[in-house]
Amino acid sequence: MFDFSETILQNIVVHNVGNATNNEGFQVSKQELNLDNDILKSLLLGYFLNPFKSDVFFNFAVENEQDTNLMYEISDSIFENPSSFYEKSIEIAEFLYEKSIHPKIKKSEFYVVYLRNCVVDSELVDAIGLFKSENKDTYLKVNNRNENFEIEYESGINIHKLDKGCLIFNTEREHGYKVSIIDAINKSSEAFYWKDEFLKIKQREDNFYNTKTVIDMCKGFTKQMKNEQEITKKEQIDFIKNTEKYFTENEVFDNQAFAEEVLIKPEIVESFKKYKSSFEEEKNLSLEDGFEISGNAVKDSKGFFRSVLKLDKNFHVYVHSKPEFLERGFDNSKGMNFYKLYYEEEK
Repeated sequence: MFDFSETILQNIVVHNVGNATNNEGFQVSKQELNLDNDILKSLLLGYFLNPFKSDVFFNFAVENEQDTNLMYEISDSIFENPSSFYEKSIEIAEFLYEKSIHPKIKKSEFYVVYLRNCVVDSELVDAIGLFKSENKDTYLKVNNRNENFEIEYESGINIHKLDKGCLIFNTEREHGYKVSIIDAINKSSEAFYWKDEFLKIKQREDNFYNTKTVIDMCKGFTKQMKNEQEITKKEQIDFIKNTEKYFTENEVFDNQAFAEEVLIKPEIVESFKKYKSSFEEEKNLSLEDGFEISGNAVKDSKGFFRSVLKLDKNFHVYVHSKPEFLERGFDNSKGMNFYKLYYEEEK
């Protein structure tokens, strides 16, 4: 996926971007930073790059020549002419300020960097990095003065906590470049400005995307079928576990094979086809009938594959695998439903 072991921090400039709604303004540096300290360079590279581990990639949203995407255009200019880095970094800072309108967005340092020798998916490329440090931590300093220890404190940036980051790789230009992002506060409403308003990116339609999307569709399908009482909870668990088995044991997804091995029943196959059509229409996408399965996307979906039988308010049965060892029935004498669980040993 990523290999930054030989990456070089070629250019770096730091600006300060405030909240536009609060009229805090933005301040730009007069020049790039001149880093001649190897230890500081190493610390900055770790701070910027260590958080990037995900298989999720994006592209700048550029559907046709009539569409405009300022960040795509600026990135394109920098890659074409790296000597324009400083001037373009000011344009980026100004544009970020224009998009920083949510009242909770904090005034903070904004780093723009140019990186050489980045390896992404086995391809050696340059990259533009954008990083924002919104939250400060308090640090204690212990000093030895005149044979006495004194404690002071300072406010600073925790180099192990990157708030927001973006790497724009110089590849796949015709598709809107290959982009990876970090957003440590992406569950907050103010965070959407980074991805949707400032960067204006869409998820890259690769194997990770295809795998995750089909699994999400399966999740919605099982929920709908259960809600409409077309399947029992036991059948829902069977479907979920068979789906997990298919994506775990196969390297390639095939729509026809999936229907035969997982859906099995003709009426379920037909319902799945209808749900797939409505899912594609609602999401405005067209799912591929075949693609390579991404193991990391399967791992990210482990929450869906973890099934729980909730029986009244008395019992929760976690089904990790082997749903065929569950047997559902009804006891006429008690007038109650029951489950039998078959196992080889108690642990």
